[in-house]
Amino acid sequence: MTNKGKILIVDDDKFILLSLRMFLENHFEEIVTISNPNEIPEITSCTSFNTVLLDMNFKKGDTSGDDGIFWLRQIKEIDSSISVIMITAYGEIQKAVRAIKTGALDFVVKPWENDKLLPTLITATNLSLSQQKIKQLKSRQHFIENKGSSTNVEIIGKSVIIQELKDQIEKIAKTDANILIYGENGTGKEIVAQKIHQQSLQSQEVIISVDLGSISESLFESELFGHVKGSFTNAVEDRIGRFEAASGGTLFLDEISNLPIGLQSKLLKAIQEKQVNRVGSNKIINVDIRLICASNLPLRQLVDEGKFRQDLLYRINTVEIKIPPLRERLEDIPLLVEHFFDIYKRKYHKNNLQLPEYVCKRLQKVHWPGNVRELQHAIERAVIMSSGNTIKSNDFSFLAPNKTSHIRDNEDYNLNTIEKIAIEECIKKHSGNLTKAALELGLTRGALYRRIEKYDI
Repeated sequence: MTNKGKILIVDDDKFILLSLRMFLENHFEEIVTISNPNEIPEITSCTSFNTVLLDMNFKKGDTSGDDGIFWLRQIKEIDSSISVIMITAYGEIQKAVRAIKTGALDFVVKPWENDKLLPTLITATNLSLSQQKIKQLKSRQHFIENKGSSTNVEIIGKSVIIQELKDQIEKIAKTDANILIYGENGTGKEIVAQKIHQQSLQSQEVIISVDLGSISESLFESELFGHVKGSFTNAVEDRIGRFEAASGGTLFLDEISNLPIGLQSKLLKAIQEKQVNRVGSNKIINVDIRLICASNLPLRQLVDEGKFRQDLLYRINTVEIKIPPLRERLEDIPLLVEHFFDIYKRKYHKNNLQLPEYVCKRLQKVHWPGNVRELQHAIERAVIMSSGNTIKSNDFSFLAPNKTSHIRDNEDYNLNTIEKIAIEECIKKHSGNLTKAALELGLTRGALYRRIEKYDI
């Protein structure tokens, strides 16, 4: 069985290099050997190794172990997660112990026994992989806290077009196909991406979202691919990019149509090769992501206009999903209204607040150019602005009626509802003067008071 991990062997004895390579190449992903330790900085800057087998001495006749200690420090400075195992002669064990105090994980004595060497390397490599995973998880936290992702999202609606969308998601979620989501602003492209991730084989891993329209060209590579300390002004520490953070899970690139043509080739390269280089480093970092992209503009039209690369379009749209605008699924509005209304009643501590059916019916007649997002914000505002225990039409600024049209526009012809609206409008007309309102309504003040209490006005 081949174990994960890359091993670098550094020894000036080419026979030892050959022997170790022949033994280990069937047990690990990659074995690299070098006889000159001066090559260590260059090779470790280009390749991510998990374990280094390092000789103690490289000068003829030198048994001090100083060379080994020097290069041990260099390796740990380059990448502290690399496990270093020293190769030493029998009489140099005290020097090997010194190396362990300096940062080496273990040592092997020449001549070694293969059945003892292999478990040592496996343990060292697994430790390195674990440390790298911990570093990745810590670095991910920045993106998760700022972009977040729900693991329990739901697509609200029972219309035929939404049921078809849900069926499509179920079919493609467990594949590794790249997905392109089309939809107008506010239709819920990120919700669909999260739902795909939720049902995918990567559901236990993270989904990282990136709004490509909000990233400046100067920071594009740093944000997506990461950077190393000192690579540019304010780069005060190493930092992974979104590709690395999402490795093992899902990367969601929102509004990909906003990506300038000059940066599209860099994105294409990373997607094709599944490899990234941090800014300021030549080290190749392998990434394993499920890619989902989204656009509110037709990318094929942008290709024809020379604003989007055709090869990038082919790479990202193995499967296309189109989310319908809210105006094409009006029957879903009551469910969406109920969903958001419940959320904001709890959020603003108005649990007794009610929303009459006639108000919901009027919301179904709105065009909603901002789609579900606009509806959500409208519900939140109405809950905030509401007085009493009932949402009214005028709690929605765009539904606020004029004095003559309120009752006529009301879709609920229940007499109690009409009477309540008439009383509310008349009280408003007379600026709260109940005597004048009662006179115009043809009621006594006592009768008006009873109705105010009955309708909770």
